[in-house]
Amino acid sequence: MAFETLKAPWSPEHKIYQMKMVREIFDTENKASFHLHDDMPRNIFFASNHTNKWGHKQGYRIQMVSFSGEHLPESDPMERGLSWGRYKLAVTKRKENESVSTTPYNQVDPWKPPVAFADFINNESIVNEDLVAWINVGFLHIPHTEDVPNTATLGNEVGFFLRPYNYFDDDPSMFSPDSVFFDNLQDSTSCEVN
Repeated sequence: MAFETLKAPWSPEHKIYQMKMVREIFDTENKASFHLHDDMPRNIFFASNHTNKWGHKQGYRIQMVSFSGEHLPESDPMERGLSWGRYKLAVTKRKENESVSTTPYNQVDPWKPPVAFADFINNESIVNEDLVAWINVGFLHIPHTEDVPNTATLGNEVGFFLRPYNYFDDDPSMFSPDSVFFDNLQDSTSCEVN
């Protein structure tokens, strides 16, 4: 998102700021990988080469809700075994030999890990490729006395949203078999209607 300056239509001598969506194409793995402390776009859109009936590219968007904190500083020699933790989100070209971001064997030799996620991100082009979105979610819970006898989860949230974006021509829930339709001619107090 960015702001653009416009003249106020109702008062041309004044300026107003209006938010504007800015599209930026991340065409390589390096550009599409976001470190923990990097700024990140509000929405990441994965577009296909297909369009909906309105002519918009069909795809999905990712919206981050939370991400885990720093595991180890990158300068730590053991961090290489946890290098997936450097990123909030990393998008890579799909490869058969890059099917997991870590392995239990990394804890045996974190200095020379069998799987080092950081090696997956090697500036390859991701345009017109099958992609993998590696999403790092989590939060830090610091125990406190209010956790006794039970840790409450109220207010804690973790995750991300993967949502269709221009994927359907209209709201797909309209065709759900258990949907209910009301109009002003129906008696809203009748059980047959409700």
